[in-house]
Amino acid sequence: MKTLTKIALTGALTALPTLSFAQEAAAAPGFDEIGPYIMTTLLFLVGGFLVFWMAAGFAMLEAGLVRSKNVTMQLTKNMALFSIAAIMYWLVGFNLMYPGDFNGYFAFNFVPTSLEPVGLDAADAALDYASVGSDFFFQLMFVAATASIVSGALAERIKLWPFLAFVVVLTGILYPISGSWQWGGGWLSELGFSDFAGSTIVHSVGGWAALAGAIVLGPRIGKYKDGRTVPMPGSNLALATLGTFILWLGWFGFNGGSQLAMGTVGDVTDVSRIFANTNMAAAAGAVAALILTQILYKKPDLTMILNGALAGLVSITAEPLAPSLAGSLLIGAVGGVIVVLTVPLLDKFKIDDVVGAIPVHLFAGIWGTIAVVFSGSASLSAQLTGIVAYGVFTFVASLILWVILKAVMGIRVSEEDEINGLDMSELGMEAYPDFSKG
Repeated sequence: MKTLTKIALTGALTALPTLSFAQEAAAAPGFDEIGPYIMTTLLFLVGGFLVFWMAAGFAMLEAGLVRSKNVTMQLTKNMALFSIAAIMYWLVGFNLMYPGDFNGYFAFNFVPTSLEPVGLDAADAALDYASVGSDFFFQLMFVAATASIVSGALAERIKLWPFLAFVVVLTGILYPISGSWQWGGGWLSELGFSDFAGSTIVHSVGGWAALAGAIVLGPRIGKYKDGRTVPMPGSNLALATLGTFILWLGWFGFNGGSQLAMGTVGDVTDVSRIFANTNMAAAAGAVAALILTQILYKKPDLTMILNGALAGLVSITAEPLAPSLAGSLLIGAVGGVIVVLTVPLLDKFKIDDVVGAIPVHLFAGIWGTIAVVFSGSASLSAQLTGIVAYGVFTFVASLILWVILKAVMGIRVSEEDEINGLDMSELGMEAYPDFSKG
């Protein structure tokens, strides 16, 4: 009797979980409902770590284009600026940039980002978009890229800590505020301004901040002498080339992830179209710079070719979806031409940009934002309004901040330290210690 009872009870208890599982399965949402959320979240995560890889690209590009006595400083700045950007964007930046309902200009939303709870149930998720964690992670990578633009332009003569103080304000306050005007649903979004992945919102903003810093900081010692520009070759063009290819790779996440959806056949097809257009623009920018430097200087210039590829990428970033491959080629090629023509233009004004960041990110970014008009995605008036708004706000705010930092902390190293190199004067270590031993 006891044996039979035990068997009966065991059978009953075994059946209970099976019944519960069947009920849960019947109530659980199907892939048609949760699929878009899962796929878009995956797009943000994959796109985000591709854009993260651009941090390595910026570091290698800058390390290759500065002189050997300043390489460790550039690597230190790139490590520090990315880390500071990550912290500041969590503390205030993300919720300033995406505040929800606000006046369209500025949101008093100074609160840290919060993620969903562990083990989020589908019933509690915002299934019409993606997870907060993936969105935050993806958007963070863009603000870090903006700060990297400033780093390269001001290389070889700026102090470490004033630069990092500027990064705190840029990544935590300035970039998020201006970004909210378009991507956060602000006044430029309502006006019809269009910037798909950030030719202006990311790249021109970084370029304007770098331009303000270069003006306040002044050129490197010996860069301009007796009315001529003195070349100061970089330490390692192999590293610079590697950095460019890494940036090119990361740009697929930069532009492709900005589709912001991958839950339908149309969305994933559009992502593939963005990849192809992005690649075409980069190739066209490189070839345009290759041909133009041969014509102008009788020899191709590798640094111009590298920046030509990057300018092509910046140019297509404002609208990488709508153009055809032929249109993308044209947009990227114009970007490559812009770089070759504007690098010497800056030198005429004695604005010293060590890596060519201002021509690549500011000037090509402006061109790319205007080129959106050709695809019919926005009006010329809306695009010009956005360009001017971002330019005035970022340049003026950055100029004020640089002047304050110069007065309070001093932003430039001494003449002796600049001549000896920032690696030893600021950090006490060299990237290539064997070089100094002969």
